[in-house]
Amino acid sequence: MKFMDHFRRAAASMAQPRPHAQASGDLTFSGLDDPRLLEFIRTGVVAAGASSLRNMAVLRCLTLISSSVAMLPLNLQHNTPDKALAKTHAAYRLLKHTPNSWQTPFEFKQLMQFNVLRKGNGYARVIWSGDRPIRMVPLDPDRTRPRLTDSWDMVYEYTRPDGGVITLTPRDVLHLRDISLDGIEGQSRLKLASGAIDLANHAQTAADRTFRTGVMAGGAIEVPKELSEPAYKRMKDSLATDHSGVENAGRWMLLEENAKANRWSNTAEDSQQIENRNHQIEEIARAFGVPRPLLMMDDTSWGSGIEQLAIFFIQYTLAPWFTCWEQALARVLLSEKERMQEELQFKFNERALLRGTLKDQADFFAKALGAGGHAPWMNQNEVREVSDMPRSNDPNADQLRNPMTQKTPEKTT
Repeated sequence: MKFMDHFRRAAASMAQPRPHAQASGDLTFSGLDDPRLLEFIRTGVVAAGASSLRNMAVLRCLTLISSSVAMLPLNLQHNTPDKALAKTHAAYRLLKHTPNSWQTPFEFKQLMQFNVLRKGNGYARVIWSGDRPIRMVPLDPDRTRPRLTDSWDMVYEYTRPDGGVITLTPRDVLHLRDISLDGIEGQSRLKLASGAIDLANHAQTAADRTFRTGVMAGGAIEVPKELSEPAYKRMKDSLATDHSGVENAGRWMLLEENAKANRWSNTAEDSQQIENRNHQIEEIARAFGVPRPLLMMDDTSWGSGIEQLAIFFIQYTLAPWFTCWEQALARVLLSEKERMQEELQFKFNERALLRGTLKDQADFFAKALGAGGHAPWMNQNEVREVSDMPRSNDPNADQLRNPMTQKTPEKTT
């Protein structure tokens, strides 16, 4: 009996989540029920985590995409010609003002997008009050497991910090899913690109080791025979006092006893290392669909082609994520009737990233209002709204008329 009591106590202590179960590297498991621990036991590896974020190219890709998605307005609007905002709908308030009691809409969208880029899945629990969504709570992707039941229904099993497991229905979970092999769970891009990321980290480690332990001298002074002690001391003092520092750049040296100064240049090995690091940055950028110049690479397109670069980034990198967000939100926050009748739709306003310079905006608005013989497709108030300006009280400001060619009403005397 004593042996059985000891076994029960040991089993009970193992069942409790442990705050620090350390694996290799900087990976920390929250307990024996941590899904990452099960994956580590089964395969010996886990998805790339915090260590990958120390790579500047990875960090730049994640923060650039997450911040771009988070900063853009995400509206719930009526699917009508006037595109009026559905301000009375509960989902509008969640996305526009208070997704929960501790996050702003920017922070909520940024975290969700960051999770789906890093882990392949972004989860948030939707709290309902009757038929009204009142709160969206982000869930840890490592503690959330989606699966299909035998009846082909999706359920989400979430492991709480105390070890308890709760089962949520699709109506209760906002799920952003990256590319998937089974349509159930998204794949982590960090894990899929782990080879390129590891190689980039190794190249960075090699460069770090070179700066810490390598010879960093700029050259050598060659003498035909051993210097005398006074000559050696004078040369050493001259190098330290007269030829070191920015203020002495370009000064000439006086060498004694037939000494010759030889300057070292970068070796082919150094050039190859720099080229290899640049190539790995390009590989990481390719995994996330981010153009090289947006990773602060010194490319010529950073100058004159910046506008086309922004269009490329929006169309081929951000636009798929806009669709992912819009359809996932419609699935959870809109009723079946609203979805079937297409009364409402979620819509990102990507125009905030396409404004361009003031000159480009002026040329576009002039044509939109009908300048140059173009048929107008915007009125004055629409232009003012895009420019974040107050509406005009002019009775003609809501009409599709060219304000530069329309006649001014004659004053009556």
